[in-house]
Amino acid sequence: MKRRLFTAIAAAATLLAGSFAHAQTKWDLPSAYPAANFHTENLVQFANDVDKATAGKLKITVHPGASLFKAPEIKRAVQTNQAQAGEILLANFQNEWQIFGADGLPFLADSYDEAAKLWRVQKPMLEKKLNEQGMSVLYSVPWPPQGLYSKKPINSGADLKGYKWRAYSPATSRMAELLGAQPVTVQAAEVSQAFATGVTDSMMSSGSTGWDAKLHETVKQWYDLQAWLPKNAVIVNKAAFDALDAPTKAAVMKAAADAEVRGFAASRKANGETLEKLKGGGMAILPPSAALKADMKKVGDTMLKEWLEKAGPEGKQLVDAFLK
Repeated sequence: MKRRLFTAIAAAATLLAGSFAHAQTKWDLPSAYPAANFHTENLVQFANDVDKATAGKLKITVHPGASLFKAPEIKRAVQTNQAQAGEILLANFQNEWQIFGADGLPFLADSYDEAAKLWRVQKPMLEKKLNEQGMSVLYSVPWPPQGLYSKKPINSGADLKGYKWRAYSPATSRMAELLGAQPVTVQAAEVSQAFATGVTDSMMSSGSTGWDAKLHETVKQWYDLQAWLPKNAVIVNKAAFDALDAPTKAAVMKAAADAEVRGFAASRKANGETLEKLKGGGMAILPPSAALKADMKKVGDTMLKEWLEKAGPEGKQLVDAFLK
């Protein structure tokens, strides 16, 4: 009798475990940024919120530091369901569709309030495009305002002529060309090595990126241009999302909404904290000269004009709605 009882209990336990395993869904979520970056910390909190709200029914594993897919590969990985969700820098995909690069245009949206306003206009257009590609957008968070890192002092745009300029998007490449600099494509995970080895000696980026890469060890100037706030977006494979039950879908969307609000606040906080850390490490945090600001603004005007020509009616619709 005892043997039969133990056998029955074991069989029931196996059946129960199998049912739980079947009921639990696991997602991978790749990111290109270090584990200590505020974007990644926000992703981890998002995953934890989903886990808690679904009582473990949906488990999302965050893969930081381009450990699962490199930055340019993440969008395609989500589209093909190699990863069920992922974090992308929207401006990376401007060549695919110009609207992806709207928040990478210098001086169009150059504050957190302006970045939020641009996102309200941009999001419905992005959602439509991503739906056509079998994906959906969950939330978006901006990087802190972009400034100029340079190994040598820069007083005007002309001083950047011939510089090796780290580019991370079509817009930053074009900016380099207009300034007479030499664009060199370097992903976030490789910034530190690129500056240390002389592959690059200048770039436009945030204090957060500079601190991640410990640039105070090789770069001595950062000019606070506040040129634009590029956004990361967390996207999801539509088939993977549609396969969830209604309560789990609701939990994901609630966690995503919370992550967007929390992410904006974290970006503001990271902006101040990382610039202070860079300053403490010996980097000069400087206001741009009037000439440098004017030269950069001129480049921004040219880039906006070029972008509108490429983006066509959709681009005009977006900019007109944003400027209202």
